[in-house]
Amino acid sequence: MSGKGLEGVKVVDFGWVLVSPLIVKTLADYGATAVCVESIKSPSLSRLGTPFKDGKPGVDRAGHFAYCAPNKYSISLDLRSPAGMAIAKKLVAWADVVSENRRAGVMKEMGLDYDELCKLNPGLIMVSSSNQGQTGPYASHPGLGIHLIGLGGFNNFVGWSDQEAISLTVAYTDYLTPPLAVATVAAALDQRRKTGEGRFLDISQLEAGLHFLATPMLNYFVNRSEPQKMGNASEYAAPHGIFRCKGEDRWCAIAVCSDTEWAKFCTTMGHSTWSDDPKFSTLEKRKENEQELNQRIAECTLEYTAEELMALMQAAGIAAGVVQNAKDLYEDPQLRHRDFFWVMNHKEMGEFTHLGEPAVLSETPARPRMPAPCLGEHTEYICKEFLGMGDEEFVGAMISGAFGY
Repeated sequence: MSGKGLEGVKVVDFGWVLVSPLIVKTLADYGATAVCVESIKSPSLSRLGTPFKDGKPGVDRAGHFAYCAPNKYSISLDLRSPAGMAIAKKLVAWADVVSENRRAGVMKEMGLDYDELCKLNPGLIMVSSSNQGQTGPYASHPGLGIHLIGLGGFNNFVGWSDQEAISLTVAYTDYLTPPLAVATVAAALDQRRKTGEGRFLDISQLEAGLHFLATPMLNYFVNRSEPQKMGNASEYAAPHGIFRCKGEDRWCAIAVCSDTEWAKFCTTMGHSTWSDDPKFSTLEKRKENEQELNQRIAECTLEYTAEELMALMQAAGIAAGVVQNAKDLYEDPQLRHRDFFWVMNHKEMGEFTHLGEPAVLSETPARPRMPAPCLGEHTEYICKEFLGMGDEEFVGAMISGAFGY
């Protein structure tokens, strides 16, 4: 790595759906040259699902794919054809990093596992992010991040104690894994800079996700205590929840974590006598009478907009925040100030907003260079500019079916 972030680092992504594309997105945003290997015959599921620009379906109109793919090049290859596989291996020889997230064993079946690829490129760093890692009795089980929500026990924490468990609405581990993977790739690049040696990085999405359940897991290990669903409540705070405000579906989250904060809350809301009420005077009492407490507070919060209530609470030193929707986030002045939204002109969708990176590096910040690619948009450019193929060789590969069309 140089003083220009990841500029000069070459990455090839054989990823599918989400986690590997998100790993490579971060590398690309900080300057790496990233190529995603796709297939016109079998597009990624993220190109086939909603939401589509203007509701019009199309592999180049999928917001889910575009979210993962700014600053990337796209090549279409038919990896079932010898000509397509030959070009894939040329890309591996060109690359510094290869990323993939297929079911354990699939890359070996394709002849693209690390043992084979490092013969082409001894200094290669390969990161494989699978559901449960590359080894073990369940390693080859198929599945997506949505299944890992259940397997990792996340469902046990979502919902209310008197209701059945409910699922998160996103493939949670697909978002938890990439930051850990990127840090590991950066360490491997630094090690290679010193030794010239490549590395195989075996990352389990399940294990990455479990780090975010460390406290309840440790509680079980030590106390054999199973966590209980609590809705929006907390064992160490009351009130602790979201409260309806003025307007349609507008809410504010409030957390009171001490008796001192509770007294401030009561005074701020114009009900100072609540702090002396025996039912609410201590955290223990507030937890015992939490339903009544929340009902009283909910009647008061309806008098304020969510923004007014947040400002009022924060001014009193009480943790509070507007429950923001997508419109709120897009207009959020803090996110705008930090240049988190990258607006670029997409070839098919027109003006499209990509998400930037949360970490601002002082000398080498992430930056937008090009919008998400259309499927196979850079096939010829990659072959000629990155791999040095001449016109005759490129046409020959096309005739041989290397590109799937």
